[in-house]
Amino acid sequence: MRCLPKSSLLILSFPILALVAGPVDLRPAAPTRHVLVQGDSLETAAAAVLAAGGEVTHELGIIRAVGARLTERQLAAVRGHAGIGRVHDNRAVSLDDESNGNGSAPATAYPAVAGADRLFEEGITGYGVTVAVLDTGFDKKAGDEDRLLAHYDAVADQELPTNADSDGFGHGSHVQSIILNDQVAGSGTTPNGMAPEADLVAVKAFADDGAGSYADVIRGLDWIVSHRAEYGIRVLNLSFGAEPVSHYWDDPLNQAVMAAWQEGIVVVASAGNTGPDPMTIGVPGNVPYVITVGAMSDALTTDGGDDFLASFSAAGPTYEGFVKPEVVAPGGHLAALMDKHSQIALEHPEYHDGGKYFTMSGTSQAAAVVSGAAALLLQAEPGLTPDEVKCRLMSTARPARDAEGNLAYSVFQQGAGLVDAYAAVYGGLDDCGNRGLDVAADLAGPDHFGGRAHQAEDGTYYVEGWESYLWDGGYIGADGYIWPDGYIWPDGYIWPDGYIWPDGYIWPDGYIWPDGYIWPDGYIWPDGLTNVMSVDNWVEQE
Repeated sequence: MRCLPKSSLLILSFPILALVAGPVDLRPAAPTRHVLVQGDSLETAAAAVLAAGGEVTHELGIIRAVGARLTERQLAAVRGHAGIGRVHDNRAVSLDDESNGNGSAPATAYPAVAGADRLFEEGITGYGVTVAVLDTGFDKKAGDEDRLLAHYDAVADQELPTNADSDGFGHGSHVQSIILNDQVAGSGTTPNGMAPEADLVAVKAFADDGAGSYADVIRGLDWIVSHRAEYGIRVLNLSFGAEPVSHYWDDPLNQAVMAAWQEGIVVVASAGNTGPDPMTIGVPGNVPYVITVGAMSDALTTDGGDDFLASFSAAGPTYEGFVKPEVVAPGGHLAALMDKHSQIALEHPEYHDGGKYFTMSGTSQAAAVVSGAAALLLQAEPGLTPDEVKCRLMSTARPARDAEGNLAYSVFQQGAGLVDAYAAVYGGLDDCGNRGLDVAADLAGPDHFGGRAHQAEDGTYYVEGWESYLWDGGYIGADGYIWPDGYIWPDGYIWPDGYIWPDGYIWPDGYIWPDGYIWPDGYIWPDGLTNVMSVDNWVEQE
């Protein structure tokens, strides 16, 4: 990537000049703000910042932008510069980091629940597929450095050795272990991870306290997309979130995620631990061009009849009317590798076994399960596109049903159902993912897309054409339901097609989402980069 001149270099001669010029101005410097500046190109955005006297902190070519520190006066000058589009808040991002432990290191159950163990017996283990995990970094005590192909620190903007440790928090290590762990417990034969022979690219975009910013996350996404061919990156796991403050297409982080999908990377995102209320899906899970994953759990038994939807799992629809999440996966009390000296383990020592394993709950963990399932599917059929992988996983998922055979949870809570990697490899559809959508047109603008979810005047949510699938927004509870095979969705596909979002569009019948959740076209993000982004928030074990 071409390096741009740093305005900070210009200050090196200042102390000497000050001695010659006379008294030094001791007035406090004007406060600066950290913003994302988008332009016609990366070079245009950088030139505008430097011309105004600001500092370029991040080069974000993936969205034709730079991160910058600017005073209010400099910011006004940048806004008036030719070729500048939007100036965004450098918001904070959070990780999904709910955890609980059980003091032991049992064999993990999630490969069997998600249908991966049957594929292991047939030699489908993720071999030859690279999964990128953008999170809190890598720790060799909790990962296999022999399969770590690359290690990048987006916070410091530097590549790290593959034998270096960068995860002081623990969240990233736990997520990576769920995807890639090849350890076998006791006398068993089933590996503890979902894709035990896949390769890893680890990108650190969050500090050792789990906090991060849009600028660092987007820089990490830029690096991943730029190096996708070099390392064979086919799957990208994003287990973090932020509250939406605009349409999905106006969000700069979402734009970077959409670019990754466009370049052939299957992006898997956590729904967030902000459930169970409707319309709680965060960024980037609200993007239609990702696989958004909610969490299910069990009653600490091997009986599938007591499985249930986790109460913390965020629910749809999105503000643009898309059904979310796409699928659910095991996300309650998952045991995976984590260094006992990581911050999470130190804060919750009761959930670490004292050796290598830590037990944790959250949609972060559920997303990791689906990332592993995607890697298995791509080993079996490497020619599949991201849209086709999404369709396979959705069309073979198993929705929870009650004793009468009815859906136990709304599609806005469980999506298409519990992911089944084995069924996805050997069956399902290929042409149902993102039908009616166009990621290239969406990125280029002005065409953007909406889904067909609505809310009736009585407050119930439904999908246009599926009026019998009503949801009042309530959470049923952990009574336990069956997730059987063979459920057929109406019309032979999963969700109705998307449609172009026209300017000034108002929902049918004049109904607008409650609490003002419609943003006008051309939404301008708030100034300042003070909002925090982090891994998904901690939740109690379920």
